[in-house]
Amino acid sequence: MSSDDRQQYDNLIEPLREVWSSALERFQQASGNELPGPFAALLGQAEQRKAFTALNERFDVCLRSPAFLQAMKQHIDAVIQAKQVDDANASEAAKVPTVDPNGNHSGASDCEVVYRAGTLQLLRFRNNQATEFAEPILICFALVNRPYILDLRDRRSVVQQLLKRGFEVYLIDWGTPTLADSQLGLHDYVCRFIKNVADFVCQDAGSEQLNLLGYCMGGTMSTMYASLYPAQIRNLILLATPIDFSGNQSLLNLWAGKEYFDVDGLIDAFGNCPGFFLHSCFQLMKPATSFMKKYVTFTENVENSAFVDNFLALERWSNDSVPIAGKTFREFVKMLYQQNMLVTGKLHLDNVPIQLANITCPIMLLVAENDHLVSAQSTLALADHVSSTDVQTMSVDAGHIGLAVSSKAHQKLWPDAANWIADHSNPKGY
Repeated sequence: MSSDDRQQYDNLIEPLREVWSSALERFQQASGNELPGPFAALLGQAEQRKAFTALNERFDVCLRSPAFLQAMKQHIDAVIQAKQVDDANASEAAKVPTVDPNGNHSGASDCEVVYRAGTLQLLRFRNNQATEFAEPILICFALVNRPYILDLRDRRSVVQQLLKRGFEVYLIDWGTPTLADSQLGLHDYVCRFIKNVADFVCQDAGSEQLNLLGYCMGGTMSTMYASLYPAQIRNLILLATPIDFSGNQSLLNLWAGKEYFDVDGLIDAFGNCPGFFLHSCFQLMKPATSFMKKYVTFTENVENSAFVDNFLALERWSNDSVPIAGKTFREFVKMLYQQNMLVTGKLHLDNVPIQLANITCPIMLLVAENDHLVSAQSTLALADHVSSTDVQTMSVDAGHIGLAVSSKAHQKLWPDAANWIADHSNPKGY
């Protein structure tokens, strides 16, 4: 983040911190539910993980309280108003795209750019062993953050797990949208970008079908795509993917409610949804972890070079936020978070109906048991709406990001998931 971006970030986020602190104080006074005192008191406790879990649970109660929700709404409205008054302040949405013209990938594995469209780059990873399966794997990441979290480090790379199992692997890097992209909607991403990429991948790999793997928001878009083009999908693999947006297990579902979040005002003011706005929201969902626990863990492991390397790589990725095209963000919030149209059969992308019952391929649902962004119930609900007869589930004791990078996930879940995809794919040359 440049110094100008940092200044803008501080100008917008510092009032939120003040509002948040004030809301915490009012919450304690109104409810009598006292939050823990000085953090130093926690440092001597033997069961530190339990202490942080309890702390996060207390914060969660506060972050769901009417006092905080109203304070949050007031702050977002104030940010919108400030942007409208002083539109000379550039937002992240106005940045020049950061797509590397040489196609350099920030992850651990060698790859090459084989297709481009606007800010989008399609990466094809080099496999040092013979490809065993006819159908390649196309990874569709979310529009939030960058996709190299799936190839962060050796031995913590989903991409390498799939390559090692004998698949040809492609990954969509959406790049960084500019204000010129603000009118791109879900129809553009699903019916144009993913469609063109999928057609290219099938042609490049010499296969009529592919395995489509989607992560989080990318999984939601992959599900839409699979419903529109079911014949092209051999297997659908979804990681921590929101499908059913009812219920408030995740704070995002509550915070995105139309009574608290003026998505039209935000997008009208900024053009695109700023990356720093989303990053700040994600951090505030688990404040004890985001602002305390991870730094305590870091100091305890500062002499462990492997830990430090992984910690810094994850921090770099976490702060590598990108904006989301305004129309797409507006549609995702209003049609999904606020109206839950995907599972009710009411979703249309520019008059194109999305019918989940059209999906007939085998499906693998991968969920994290401690996911605070997407509840397992939201992902698993897909099984009730598709026509597929083979729907399998795997879970891991990890969080939303841990599903991709944790040692637990890579020791068991990803080898098993790769084997499942292999068992449901055709051998090369069949």
